[in-house]
This record gives sequence, C-alpha cells and structure tokens, in this order.
Amino acid sequence: MRRAPGRLVLVGHPVAHSLSPALQNAALRYAGLPITYEAIDVRPDALEATVHRLVAARAAGNVTIPHKEAMARHCGRVDAVAERVSAVNTFRVADDDVLEGTNTDVGGFDALAREVGALRPAARVAVLGAGGSAAAVMTALERWSGATVALFNRTKPRAEALRARFPIVELVAATADEAVRDATVVVNATSLGLRADDPLPVRIESLRPEAAVLDLVYRPRETAWVRAARERKHAAVDGLCMLLEQGALAFEWWFGIAAPRDVMRQALRAAARE
Repeated sequence: MRRAPGRLVLVGHPVAHSLSPALQNAALRYAGLPITYEAIDVRPDALEATVHRLVAARAAGNVTIPHKEAMARHCGRVDAVAERVSAVNTFRVADDDVLEGTNTDVGGFDALAREVGALRPAARVAVLGAGGSAAAVMTALERWSGATVALFNRTKPRAEALRARFPIVELVAATADEAVRDATVVVNATSLGLRADDPLPVRIESLRPEAAVLDLVYRPRETAWVRAARERKHAAVDGLCMLLEQGALAFEWWFGIAAPRDVMRQALRAAARE
C-alpha cells in the first residue's frame, strides 16, 4: 500500500452535483482507510493557489470540469496516458513530493462502451465536444480496431486542434447533425445535460437507427438525452458506469490496493436514486 494521502478531494466548478464523494467514501469505509473524500468548488482563477495548498497537504484526488487540462500543466510529472490526453483527472503527491497525474477517464470510457456493446471493430464514432473529456475519449478510441471519428465542437479551432493530435479524426463537422450522420456510436463529451434545462447535444432524430448513445454526463434518473434515445430504441447509457470505473482506477492508483467495485457500485446507485 502507498503512503496514505493527507487529504482526498474532488476539484471542479461546479461540484455540488457530483456523486464521487458517495462512491469514494463507501470504498474508503469498506477498506478501513481513515480519510474522507470531499468535493471542493474551485473557480478557474483560484486553481493555482488551491493546487499549492493541496500539495502542501500531500493531498490526492480527482479533477473535473473545467480544470482537467489546466491540472496537467500544474503537475510535475504525468504518465503516458495523461500525456496523450493532455489532461489530468486524477492526481497525487508522490513520495518524492512531486505532484503527479494520470487520466482514468480513458479506462472509464472503455467500460462505458462495453456496457452497451459499443466497443466494436471499425466503429464510426461521432464525438461531440473537444475538451479534456473528448481527448480522453480519443485516446481510448485510437486503441479500438479500425475506429474512425467525426468530431463537432461549437468552437471549430478547438476541434481542429484535436484533429491535429488524433489522426483517427476523419472529419471536423460543421454541425452536430452532420457529425452523427453516419455514426454507429455517438458520444456526448460536452457538459450539456448537467442542468435540467440544457438542450440536447444533438437531435435524436439525426441518429442512425443502429447508433449506440454514450453520454459522459450523468444525472439522477439519467440524462434527458439518454432517455430520449431509449424511447427511440437506441442502446444508450449515461456516465454513471464511466464514473464508477474511473473512480475505481483512481482508488487503486492512490492506495495500491484493489478497489471494492461492488461496494462502490451499490453506493453509486443509492446516491443516484436519492
């Protein structure tokens, strides 16, 4: 087992909606680890100062929207996965006092895809969004046999920058509808869906009948996009499965012991119902 962190946190803005504390605290109690996982809301202009305080406290934790890319720049050392993504969603202070980061979203996304049988050879994938989460999706997809990507982002230069990093992107689409036109898998890697009044990331009517829908966002009783997709008979899943797996991988990276996935899954389902 690694030396235990002095503090365990989720850093993001906003974080009030997050189910990560329920997930991780259930695992910590099961493992008998005397520490509590807490969510802290950090505005972008306060991130640097917060990171300095967390390093001084020998903290470990997770990072969520909008700090994943910025956190990578604050780390003194990142592993190959985080380097490829250029974003960090999991961090710790190493024994040599260096802040180091990884990205467990990549493994989490693969688990999400397996949940609905979307991890298919020669998949044609539409990815909506071009931030740190989208880069994690790309990193996972480039390991899929023969996968190709159509990408859409409201800010086209960000999409073009992502295409320059990932050769599997064959098209930067002008609209979300264009991106999903030929897709067998459609991924929402934007923050749309976090709020109840958000618009759908793309019209369900624009999807091919056989397209699987993967929403990285999660909400109690699923996102509106996932519910709409299911009503039209699409295989669809929201981000709870991804949250579980990325959280389990993070737990293992922090503590060097196996994550109690069944315990974490039960806690996550209970928290989602509440």
